[in-house]
Amino acid sequence: MTRITEEQRFIFEQSLFLPMVLTVLNRDLEVFNTAPFKLKKPYVSLIDQTMKKIQKDLYQVKLRMKEGKMKAIELERDEAFTLFLFVINGWEEKHNYFNPRIRSEVSQLLEKYLSGSTQTN
Repeated sequence: MTRITEEQRFIFEQSLFLPMVLTVLNRDLEVFNTAPFKLKKPYVSLIDQTMKKIQKDLYQVKLRMKEGKMKAIELERDEAFTLFLFVINGWEEKHNYFNPRIRSEVSQLLEKYLSGSTQTN
């Protein structure tokens, strides 16, 4: 049985997935900067704007975690699963995430941010 509410789970997951989206965008930005595109500025600008929005949202997530005395820690990782420890007000819960699900969530977030259809909770 879990003591974490859906809202808290959302905050925890955002604290995990948003940094992963930033990592993907940083790698993509390196590719755009080194690849021989004729018009790279629009792509680089889109990535920069998207990263700024994600960083702003991640800042808000971190504030909410601090206010709620929440912490997420990666404990283990293998080919199939990643185990996280969620701590809230001294209570600890372990949550196992299937790595393809993580990849899917990060991909969905990336699509939402690039399309501009994200809303801050």
